[in-house]
Amino acid sequence: MLAYKRSTRVAELILQELSKIILELNKPDLGFVTVTGVKLTDDLLDARVFYSVIGTPEVVERSKIVLQSIGHLRHELASRVNLRRTPTLFFQYDDTSEKAQKIFELLNKIEQEKIEPKKARQKITKKTAKKKNAKR
Repeated sequence: MLAYKRSTRVAELILQELSKIILELNKPDLGFVTVTGVKLTDDLLDARVFYSVIGTPEVVERSKIVLQSIGHLRHELASRVNLRRTPTLFFQYDDTSEKAQKIFELLNKIEQEKIEPKKARQKITKKTAKKKNAKR
């Protein structure tokens, strides 16, 4: 059996419970928020919560403000998770998916640029072949 750090196991539990709590919130300014990860200190006192938001930059900013201003998230987490001390929550926006999307777009653009010159060369060679056949 593999030995896992307690902080890793508790972080996973916090991720699951915070996801449920945020899903149950009825805040009009809160966009579609997904908790993507939790990094917990070894002493279990501080938790950095990574989240992503689907929507425009305005929705992302409003969701950031709402998440940082909701004080009862920690209290609700404490009632669901039985720990001696509930960690202090620090929310950090996770833009990994946006960066990945930009990388995929760049790779697709590069691929298209590789394909288009080949097609252009093929068209040119077909035209020259037709001209040569017409001259004969």
